[in-house]
Amino acid sequence: MKIKSSAFSNLFAVLANLLLAYIVYMITRVAYVWENWSLFSAGWSELSLGSLLVGSLRFDTSAIFYTNSLYIVLMLLPLQYKERPWWHTMCKAIFVTVNSICMAANLADAVYSQFTGRRTTWSFFSEFANEGNLGNIFFTELLNHWYFVLLGALLIVAMIFLYVKPCTAPQSRRSHYYIVNAVALLLFIPLSVAAMRGGFTKAIRPIANSNANQYVNTPAEAAIVLNTPFSMLRTSGKKPFVDPHYYTPEQLDELYSPVVVPTDSTVLSGKNVVVLILESFGREYFGYYNKSLDNGTYHGYTPFLDSLLDHSLTFDYTFANGRKSIDAMPSILSSIPMFVEPFFVSTTSLNDVDGIAACLDRKGYTTAFFHGADNGSMGFQAFARTTGFQTYYGRTEYEADSRFGGSADFDGTWAIWDEPFLQFFALKMSELQQPFMTSVFTASSHHPFAIPEQYRGVYHEGQHPIHKCILYSDNALRRFFATAKQQPWYDNTIFVLTADHTNHSNHDVYLTSLGAFSVPIIFFDPSGSLPREKRNGVAAQIDIMPTILGLLGYDEPYIAFGKDLLSGNTPTWTVNYSNGIYQYVDGPLVLLFDGERQTALYNYVDDPLQQHNLMGTQPEHEHQMLTRLKAIIQSYMIRMTTNNLTVKIPQQ
Repeated sequence: MKIKSSAFSNLFAVLANLLLAYIVYMITRVAYVWENWSLFSAGWSELSLGSLLVGSLRFDTSAIFYTNSLYIVLMLLPLQYKERPWWHTMCKAIFVTVNSICMAANLADAVYSQFTGRRTTWSFFSEFANEGNLGNIFFTELLNHWYFVLLGALLIVAMIFLYVKPCTAPQSRRSHYYIVNAVALLLFIPLSVAAMRGGFTKAIRPIANSNANQYVNTPAEAAIVLNTPFSMLRTSGKKPFVDPHYYTPEQLDELYSPVVVPTDSTVLSGKNVVVLILESFGREYFGYYNKSLDNGTYHGYTPFLDSLLDHSLTFDYTFANGRKSIDAMPSILSSIPMFVEPFFVSTTSLNDVDGIAACLDRKGYTTAFFHGADNGSMGFQAFARTTGFQTYYGRTEYEADSRFGGSADFDGTWAIWDEPFLQFFALKMSELQQPFMTSVFTASSHHPFAIPEQYRGVYHEGQHPIHKCILYSDNALRRFFATAKQQPWYDNTIFVLTADHTNHSNHDVYLTSLGAFSVPIIFFDPSGSLPREKRNGVAAQIDIMPTILGLLGYDEPYIAFGKDLLSGNTPTWTVNYSNGIYQYVDGPLVLLFDGERQTALYNYVDDPLQQHNLMGTQPEHEHQMLTRLKAIIQSYMIRMTTNNLTVKIPQQ
């Protein structure tokens, strides 16, 4: 499409084509919401469409001006020499290519966000840098989401045919051409800067992902107004950890410290510790935790684990401290929650870090980590070594063991199937010197939601493809415990079971900003030394390390952002981070904070769907909660940036 020759033709073309980019972004946003409707449907009626539109345009404007800045400059350069067909063909190619990439990123994230609950950030490239199977997954998803491929192709064709080219005919009055284009370029420079920053005044700092929360009601909904190009650009090269300076050092020391100084505790000295991290085992999948769902008819997909829970210690409310697998490792094994970005793929990845393994190594324990994927996958091997595990067993070690099926047991995408790998795990522990501390990260309950051929037709799909995988992995755990029970170390072992994060949800209570973190936390001691009950209180992944060390009578100071669940008082608090919002749980209340101001307060016990914002109704209690949360955040940031995540113990 061409517009008539005039001094304004380049300016008109730029404006028309930027409008085309806005339309493409908005179409991909609609596709994003449609694909992830289950995440937004419960609270959709409470959202303001006007606010969504304003917020969407604000973030789209920033992304569009960032990505099209070269195009704008090339179009508005006041050089009449450039008014030739080849120049404008080049500009068109740049515009279509750049905006096609942005469009594809938005559509791809419509699929990927189902597993993360947020728009993808730049850390994605670090998280999956060592994965060699992404190509297969990518092409599988292209087939599964063919409608997005078709939509993407249609949008590219639309950009090609609807793109507006200025007329390249010679200008009769060159002075008008130079003046108009020079003025237009000079005006576009400050306009572009303001667009990228999110506003015109000096008081406005550059907008970040967290600003999206002002247009929605919950952190999960922030993804609606964001777009993936903005999210990735804003996090590229940024330091995720910055001291917010809420308090002076003296004030901070009085308000909160993650340094745990052990006191007298119930000692089960010499017990083995086995931590099982279950891929995607959201709390929703358990019948034990959800007896009231579906009018009391819900049975879940974990019959074995439900039976184990009858003989275990758990808590009324149990949460993850992140939404990804790489968030879980530090949370569970080192009591370090995920704030802003996963720290071990950030610039702080070389920090000194303690953990259950490192602490028990100092007490003579044998330590080993097991993960059935390719050695090095997801950075787990590196983190296991950093946090004190002496030995790592992955796919390489499994396939070298002649007792098992070798590469024939590989699932074709991620790892060795859970059933054989958990048998390998059980038997390998019998070769370790006691006492030992081990951990295994399962893999089969993961996208693309496949199960071994012999179980197809045995485990039903349920309401989502992951449900058959949960059933399969639950049975693999049943067989693991059956084998472990025959081993000499079994009765002298504390088992801890939790999930790395949640996955697909069918019930509204698990679609809230807090419900999306609901995972099981289970302590099982075959000897009966631990209570066997569901206790009142709040437990989280970051509580596992201090609880285990307290049970074992560990007697040296260490860093933990969690709490000992068995220290005597009812555990009431935890904290997590979602889409730029910190969520601080204190008893039945959850306070939301964006780093600068409190944004909401809910009673998640009486109001599980988080429909009634109670902010301002309990000023004194809210102030206490906010003060403690800010102290936790500041302590975390300072310790991250100063490499102070361990307690330096003087040599004897």
